[in-house]
Amino acid sequence: MAKKITVEPVKSNEKLDFALGKQNYILLLIGFGIILLGFLLMMGGGSSDPKVFNEEIFSFRRITLAPIIVLLGFAFEVYAIMKKPKE
Repeated sequence: MAKKITVEPVKSNEKLDFALGKQNYILLLIGFGIILLGFLLMMGGGSSDPKVFNEEIFSFRRITLAPIIVLLGFAFEVYAIMKKPKE
C-alpha cells in the first residue's frame, strides 16, 4: 500500500524564509536596470537604406561604453545575490 503523506498548512503567524532579503531583491532590480541601460546604449546606428553604410555603428558608445555598462550590471547582480541580508 502507498504511504499517505499529509501536508500541514502554513500558519499565519509563521514567517516564510526566503533565500534573499528585501534589500537583495531591490539590488537585483537595480542591477537589471543597469544591464538594460547598457543594451539600450548599444541600440541604433542602422541605416534606413541597405545600400548606404552608416559609420555610427562603430561609435565609442556602442563599441566600448555599452558593453562595459552591461558587464558592470552583471557584476552588480552578483554582489546583490552574495550580499548577506540583514537579520
